[in-house]
Amino acid sequence: MMTFYNIFSALTALVVLPLFTLYSLLTGKKRQGLAHHFGFVPRPHTHGDKSRKVLWVHALSRGEINAAAPILRQIREDSPNTLIAVSVTTDSGFEGARERLPFVDHIMFHPLDCWPFIALAVNRIQPDLFVIVDTGFWPGLLHFLHKQNVPMILINGRISKKSIRRYKMFGPVSGAMFKNFSKLCMLNQQSLDAVINLGADTSCVRICGDSKLDALQPVTDTERNRIRNTLGIADGVYVWVAGSSHAGEEVIILEALKLLLTKYPDLTLILAPRRMERISEVQDLLAERNLPYMRQSQIGEGGSTNKGVIVLDTMGELANIYSIADVCFVGKSLIAPGGGHSLIEPVVQGKPVLHGPYVENIRDTADELGETGLGITVRNAQEIEAAISKLLEDESLRNELAQQAQTFIEEKKGASREIASLIREHIIK
Repeated sequence: MMTFYNIFSALTALVVLPLFTLYSLLTGKKRQGLAHHFGFVPRPHTHGDKSRKVLWVHALSRGEINAAAPILRQIREDSPNTLIAVSVTTDSGFEGARERLPFVDHIMFHPLDCWPFIALAVNRIQPDLFVIVDTGFWPGLLHFLHKQNVPMILINGRISKKSIRRYKMFGPVSGAMFKNFSKLCMLNQQSLDAVINLGADTSCVRICGDSKLDALQPVTDTERNRIRNTLGIADGVYVWVAGSSHAGEEVIILEALKLLLTKYPDLTLILAPRRMERISEVQDLLAERNLPYMRQSQIGEGGSTNKGVIVLDTMGELANIYSIADVCFVGKSLIAPGGGHSLIEPVVQGKPVLHGPYVENIRDTADELGETGLGITVRNAQEIEAAISKLLEDESLRNELAQQAQTFIEEKKGASREIASLIREHIIK
């Protein structure tokens, strides 16, 4: 099967190279690091020192970069001689890597999964160890690395029930792929059971937890006040942050807002669509409902900030903005198939978090938060309004949940050091 895949991908490369290049030149997209996609990635310079090991880490996008950051920082501190190359797939991942990983040796775009491109990339990097963060399996690359005897590790591994069905469609190919990993560090028991069910060797699988928790820190009071002042939100005004919303969810969120404004006319909603290209769509929804709003990037440009809705239209700020909320909501959860985004970022800031019922990708976390009262499942605008009203009317409950959130997060930390130690063991052996 993989032989056929490699032959097909080699033939595909003949078409992909000119078309991908033309697309990039015409649209301006993927122009940054264009050559990387075809395997012309930076060469780590060992200067002939064979004792210098090369670690190649692939982190799909910004979220995976955030998870990798505390691990790589630990490795850099403990093994300063190790050369670290980080590949990403998305532009946001590239920008996130430049912001969060200034200490690594190379940041690049991942080569397209066509045999000539991946062979060239592997030959240029010559990794001693390849690490994948979360997901983002490229079967051609993984097969090639295995044939080159390069050990591979998965960290922050997460496999949903939906993913299991997709992997099983490919039968033995998926099983062989997971068997090729030296270690599979999974987030939770569900993902561990899933990867074993798909064919992984039980001796290579372990639960290490979520390294992203080690990178998240509660915002200081000074920073919280600065954020609030920057957004023009007066003291005493309730704030609801709805983060990572997807198409269809904003309609439900705004319906709930209308209900809440009858009780709390000064309530401010900070609405953060998951994708920046949907900002104009969200603005249209607000205009149709006659809800006053301002884009976050326009605040401070002379316009009034006395708006009921602030649309977050900048990248990388949502995690800290959760800190000024009285209550939060996290999207990709209200409308099927959903899947869910991280519920942890609001909890790190001591906030209760609402989410919809469709959280298959983060089910274990949602269930744990639900047991403590930190996570609240809502299904429609009326349930959102009721849950938020209950929290806004009970300050002592919000304070109690803030204490529970701190305990919850502290008990979950420590994955980064364990994973960094595991990586070092494979690098030096």
